[in-house]
Amino acid sequence: MRSENDANDRPTERPNIMERRHFLKTAGVTAGLATFLGPDSFRGVEAAVSEIADLTPHAAARDETLWREVKQAFTVSRSQINLDNGYACPSPRVVTEAFVRYIWDQEQGPYGVYIDEAREQTRTVKKSLARLFGSGADEIAFVRNTTEALKTVLYGIPLNPGDEVLTTTHDYPSLVRVVRNREQKEGIKLVEVPVPFPAGSMDELVKVIENGITSKTRVILVSHITYTTGQVFPIREICELAHRHGIEVIVDGAHAVAHLDFKVSDLDCDYYGTSLHKWLSAPKGTGLLYMKREHVEKIEPLYGPTMSLRFNPLTSMQKYESVGTQPQPPFLAIGEAVAFHNAIGPKRKEERLRYLKNYWAERLREHPRIKLYTSTAPEMSCCIAGVGIEGVDPTGMRDYLWNEHHVRTSRGRYDREDTGRTWVRITPNLYTTLPELDYFCDVMEEVADNGLPEPYSEYAFDPSIMRR
Repeated sequence: MRSENDANDRPTERPNIMERRHFLKTAGVTAGLATFLGPDSFRGVEAAVSEIADLTPHAAARDETLWREVKQAFTVSRSQINLDNGYACPSPRVVTEAFVRYIWDQEQGPYGVYIDEAREQTRTVKKSLARLFGSGADEIAFVRNTTEALKTVLYGIPLNPGDEVLTTTHDYPSLVRVVRNREQKEGIKLVEVPVPFPAGSMDELVKVIENGITSKTRVILVSHITYTTGQVFPIREICELAHRHGIEVIVDGAHAVAHLDFKVSDLDCDYYGTSLHKWLSAPKGTGLLYMKREHVEKIEPLYGPTMSLRFNPLTSMQKYESVGTQPQPPFLAIGEAVAFHNAIGPKRKEERLRYLKNYWAERLREHPRIKLYTSTAPEMSCCIAGVGIEGVDPTGMRDYLWNEHHVRTSRGRYDREDTGRTWVRITPNLYTTLPELDYFCDVMEEVADNGLPEPYSEYAFDPSIMRR
């Protein structure tokens, strides 16, 4: 039921009155309209959206009318509580069923016949994704994940001895190691600047980057949303700063696409990579690489140039997709993921994810022994946050939550040198219920009051490689 306070959040006009019609027009072309002929759960989401279409996204985020239907669209087990969606998000039923259907299509006849048809369908899916992302379809390539996307750029971008690549202590170690590798082999230099946690303002984050720039800086690698604490970076302002100095910007968007409501064209970055199996909930092993058209010729693909005659191997983004035989069904089912995302509404989804984070974070931050490592200011974070307990090892806390309470989280740390500031990372999703978050808070407060039981209390922090 709607709360009385929601009425105060309603606009004087109905800004979303054309939303469903626009959605059917722009997203319905994907996958031969399979989405709209799909399960009742999807139609239930559409119906629920129409019921709350007159609410602002902020008010809709707190109205359970829609979110009850969204939860039913997923097939997740309620015998466990998944607060580790930052690793990979489960797909809604409509995406999973489409994925399976595309696999059956793949196995019906000669693969050569199938692949020709699938490539044509994939081009349609790519147009739908490009519309959501805010780019041209010819500016994006389908890859397997963010790491593959950005390693392509980091290994391929021309640099000379002495050139500097600027990044932060929040950025992903696997990508940082690429720059370290080039540093050893080619004589370039990696510069890592520390980032306060949580930062006080967006201006402070821009200043951190600005202070790291020198006359030798050629590239900035920065996360749109950090995988550590969920800090949102002001990418547009960083790009403006960088371009004034003739510096190119590579954005790690692993956690931003379908999490924040934005268009890449508004960011003005040079390169952007993301994993579509995260917040878009597309099939596992799907990602996106974007780059401005003027950069495509100079960035060679990871696996070498292709000799295909279907496209210009120098200036086409297709050269980054030429990796030999690979399955097409995961990429075809991106179309259903885009349609599901659009049916909910990107801004509604962003506000709901932020509401879920603030729901538990505002409660736990009141405890004197619990430390929140993420700002709850709306412009500074969305769904991802880090939380720690004074004197409690985060690995022990993570394992205790999972082994004893079936609550899945991941372990976090601030940077690769400082092992004293550590936490568990919490990433709910649209299907997460408020009672599940209450249960998580109950366990955290109990441990904050009484400590971890053995053997979890004997854990010592191990700064081994983390996943995203």
